[in-house]
Amino acid sequence: MNTKLDKSCCGPGYSSPSEAIKAPSEKILYTIAIYTGTGIQKPDYLATIDVDPDSPNYSKVIHRLEMPGIGDELHHMGWNACSSCHGDSGMSRKYLLVPGVRSNNIYVIDTATDPLAPRIYKVIKGSEIKSKTNLSGPHTVHCLGSEIIISFLGNAKGEAPGGYLHLNKEFEIIGRWENSMGNIPFSYDFWYQPRHNVMVSSEWAAPNTFMPGFDLEEVGHLKYGRRLHIWDFEKKRPIKTMYLGEDGLIPLEVKFKHDPNSTHGFCGAALSSNVIHFWKAKNGNWEWEKVIDIDNEPHPDWPIPIPGVMSAILVSMDDKYLYLNNWLHGDMRQYNITDPHNPKLTGQIWMGGLLGKAPIVNGVNISGGPQMYQLSLDGKRLYVTTSLFSTWDNQFYPEIKTQGGAMIMIDCDVENGGMKINENFIVNFGKEPNGPSRCHESRYPGGDCTSDIWL
Repeated sequence: MNTKLDKSCCGPGYSSPSEAIKAPSEKILYTIAIYTGTGIQKPDYLATIDVDPDSPNYSKVIHRLEMPGIGDELHHMGWNACSSCHGDSGMSRKYLLVPGVRSNNIYVIDTATDPLAPRIYKVIKGSEIKSKTNLSGPHTVHCLGSEIIISFLGNAKGEAPGGYLHLNKEFEIIGRWENSMGNIPFSYDFWYQPRHNVMVSSEWAAPNTFMPGFDLEEVGHLKYGRRLHIWDFEKKRPIKTMYLGEDGLIPLEVKFKHDPNSTHGFCGAALSSNVIHFWKAKNGNWEWEKVIDIDNEPHPDWPIPIPGVMSAILVSMDDKYLYLNNWLHGDMRQYNITDPHNPKLTGQIWMGGLLGKAPIVNGVNISGGPQMYQLSLDGKRLYVTTSLFSTWDNQFYPEIKTQGGAMIMIDCDVENGGMKINENFIVNFGKEPNGPSRCHESRYPGGDCTSDIWL
């Protein structure tokens, strides 16, 4: 493939979402791959995938950056810089921060020196984070101008609610970002809109609760979240809690629209399999409503109907479409959100899942279901992976241990809506050199639809 990447791979983002859409197509993709929980005693790694259709290595893993130790459980990751520092000539999007949710280590990866073969630049030890901030279970990474904020799901003992780690641009620990956690019982994801001085955070559970696996009874015992929290971003403290109840059991990923003037955002509630829409009303109050409701599906081997388990959502860069997954059902969906109060289903494909509706995808019988996904900046290509979390994978899809994970690509119709599996693309992580691994979150060197924030 052509190793001369576009300048945007090392730049401080884009001046606006509309400029991001015009960026050149992605050529490579960085994807987290894990051996934690598979029984294979090898380090987790960052896979570089060739996604250039003109390359002879198209849809192949062309580089594997192994972490220094075993058992990290790499999970989510984020850039050191995004479009929030577009005007800062001293910043560049060259480092990918990759936390281990079990080890608590944060690996700072240099992707600029050689984009095709990233290298470890620095390791922030989990022991140092625990001793200085009393935090564990790192999750979401966001650029904070020239600095970085990372949500953590627990304290040093793995107990909720966790908090937020604050790093400077040299990746040194400043301390805790928040001035107060208020009455927040759990942490998970977050997103912020600087023009409105607002941050919204969601809830999963304490690391001690979710890491061993999923127990439905613990939901009834209130060990999993069901709230969204509105923060005063400048004062770094929560100011309002939205109790979602049965409509918002385990609210996970939070996404604002990309338009920095918009207050509209969405959250996917995993166990309820609902999409929650939130916004700032004309009277200044923050409101919410359920706008998408996925029905549970009967299964002969289950005592109760199977919930979708909507573990992720994504909003296209033009704010036209919302994508959601049903990890246990096995489908990906596309909704037109031009009217955020009334989303319209415009596309659906099946891959994996427990309902037996999925085809063999490009010669691969998919283990697991659609879980994490990343959309191209122009909205036309959706890359989907299949692993949620090692213990949960093993619980619901035990065959993934031997078959490994997979990445597929979905072609998306950005004009009329619609989704179709691309028959020329498949990355089978069941065929990795060290044995079957699993794949989770992905990022592009030039930024993506799940990381950029505009001031």
